[in-house]
Amino acid sequence: MQVQNAVEPAAILAGQLNGERSEAAAYTVVRANEISRRYGEGDTAVDALRGISLEIGEGRLTAVMGPSGSGKSTLMHILAGLDRPSLGSVEIAGTEITALDDTSLTKLRRRHVGFIFQFFNLLPMLTARENIVLPLEIAGKKVNEAWLGELVEKMGLTNRLDHRPAELSGGQQQRVAIARSLVTRQTVLFADEPTGNLDSRTGGEILELLRDSVDSYGQTIVMVTHDPRVATVADRVLFLADGLIVKELSGTTPEEVHRAINELRR
Repeated sequence: MQVQNAVEPAAILAGQLNGERSEAAAYTVVRANEISRRYGEGDTAVDALRGISLEIGEGRLTAVMGPSGSGKSTLMHILAGLDRPSLGSVEIAGTEITALDDTSLTKLRRRHVGFIFQFFNLLPMLTARENIVLPLEIAGKKVNEAWLGELVEKMGLTNRLDHRPAELSGGQQQRVAIARSLVTRQTVLFADEPTGNLDSRTGGEILELLRDSVDSYGQTIVMVTHDPRVATVADRVLFLADGLIVKELSGTTPEEVHRAINELRR
């Protein structure tokens, strides 16, 4: 089974109401239309994706899961404009990115796309503050000190801004990375195993921050993970197998995610 245009109403902007995530109609931030990705040629060719169509709604946290080799990382890279599909098209914020040249694609990513990686990707010679505001400096934008201050406080980094990455714990480094991705107010953030390099307690704190960025700021996040506990904070979980979306869940428990993964493995 393949999911076609399966976006649901988005939960955004106003946080939580009576313990439930608020729902509001939202536009599609990312759209993929029949994307396929083939690596190699002839008998050695590998089809990592095989005709996936999907929509990512504004202000939603979408988790992507699947066995090793299912195509989840390839899907994220293509949706983020880091790789190009062999067939099909991708839109971000209404612009078809598959038709852009490299320069235009770089400009679009700089304006609309943010990344959170498993290994933080901080520059070791810069302080926490300098790492956070680096995307603004690259784009030639002025730092909004009020917005920066709000982010820093929410991330619990107020007393760590002058520290370099080597002087920070893994959790603190990931908090810096999240603040860096949020400071430019990107249209969509792509997170690749954002808790994979952290212990369970620290990972849980990072997940709370990601969830809060969706509920408080209306941030759109697409997150690749292998951890069922991580997936349960998402509004929507997509399961990949053999380059296709074969199942979708919402409002999940770890047990439901485990069952879905085990079904795919069988």
